[in-house]
Amino acid sequence: MATPTNTQFSVGVHVLGYLAAFSGDRLIGSDELAESVNASPVYIRRALGPLREAGMVRSHAGAHGGWEIVADPNEITLADVWNVLQGDDAVLGLHAADPNCPVGSTVHELLGQVDREVAAAIENELSTRTIAQLATDAQAKLANN
Repeated sequence: MATPTNTQFSVGVHVLGYLAAFSGDRLIGSDELAESVNASPVYIRRALGPLREAGMVRSHAGAHGGWEIVADPNEITLADVWNVLQGDDAVLGLHAADPNCPVGSTVHELLGQVDREVAAAIENELSTRTIAQLATDAQAKLANN
């Protein structure tokens, strides 16, 4: 199975779930989030930037700074996160075919349509789940282990 190259969606969901589950009345630093995600703090900040612009999280600078979730986790669907971080990027990773190739140009156009249908199906499925549900399920799983 092919591995995805853009992990910002899963990192964004992970971090939002972490913030929803554990921030409460404290800010959570990029280092703590990076350790949880197993990524660099720079990558965490890069993934959180668009979520901040979308009004889902807020950052506070300084020695005691960090991140907090500001949107209601019950209202943030995974589709919301997908739209912010994936946007209109192709889901299928379409290649640029030679426009002079009768097969390549047709396949590219047809796969473009399939890609739009797949993206709509993904968004539809993701719209049924919220960050709050994810955080609750993660905490329940931890409690049972």
